[in-house]
Amino acid sequence: MKRMLAVFNARNKEFFRDRSTLTWNLLFPFLLLIGFYYVFGQAQPMFKVGVIAQQDAYLSRPVFMGLQHIQFIPYAQLDGALQRLERHQIDLVIDIDQSQYWVNEESSNGYMAEQLLVAKDPDFQRNLIRGKAIRYVDWVLPGIMGMNVMFSSLFGVGYAIVRYRKNGVLKRLHATPLTALEFISAQLLSRILMVVLIVMILFFGARALFATMMLGNLGLLLLTLLLGALALVSLGLLVAARLRSEEFTGGLLNMATWPMMGLSEVWFPLEGAPHFVHQLSALLPLTHLVQAMREIMLDGAGLVDISDHLLILVLMSAVFLALGASLFSWAPDSR
Repeated sequence: MKRMLAVFNARNKEFFRDRSTLTWNLLFPFLLLIGFYYVFGQAQPMFKVGVIAQQDAYLSRPVFMGLQHIQFIPYAQLDGALQRLERHQIDLVIDIDQSQYWVNEESSNGYMAEQLLVAKDPDFQRNLIRGKAIRYVDWVLPGIMGMNVMFSSLFGVGYAIVRYRKNGVLKRLHATPLTALEFISAQLLSRILMVVLIVMILFFGARALFATMMLGNLGLLLLTLLLGALALVSLGLLVAARLRSEEFTGGLLNMATWPMMGLSEVWFPLEGAPHFVHQLSALLPLTHLVQAMREIMLDGAGLVDISDHLLILVLMSAVFLALGASLFSWAPDSR
């Protein structure tokens, strides 16, 4: 019992003396709670209506636009709004300047939203659009694939390198002709190969079990996975470039993964979220990976259609790798 208590006390002292880890364990849950409260804590609207209009045009339709429990989502382009209407992600699209609206005949929510619009403002011209709701399993599969890439890349690389550094393995490797670039490249290629292999098994397994949608090119999907894994593995290398505390590394990796899980549309779309949330989401590599895969699988997008996402992933990879290589340390940092 005395020996057990001695180890127990020593471990508690080690934890409390590691101020960075202690602070992070106390602070991070509150940051998550506050963030999700402001993003998703508001009451959900009964209907979502896409609006195409000039900023001051809202004032010309005060009756319908003043109804409660309807969320009006502005769109700059009609095509983007109609695409979401086709997928049942919103219930109605209205063009205030042209006094037109579009409704999906196969949407029950769209039918009710249309009745409200006609009752309150009958001057709008009706337009129809067709499209069945995409199954949730089809929509969420790219998000699950991206989440798998994220966890395997960040934790698989980050913890391994920190453990090597803490145990002195990196210090011994530094005594060999192996350079930092060679070591990082080996870690990078190994992890990317494993990540892509596992995710492709998930993809084909879902196709076999649930007949999930795949309208695009498989080779383009594989390229997207490779670039996404490259960006996320590079981020893991950057986080682990100098750290020697596995607990603190875990805190930083959680800081990277949890916002991406909530803001990269892994489980649910951000339709109607505040504008700053969309801006923050665009800064996350998982967002571009998931959106690119979703466009390939559900829309049949080609290389040109997702080129912006792929370019951002390449740029992120270059920045993360450059910073990680410049900060990389073989030996544990001295305090």
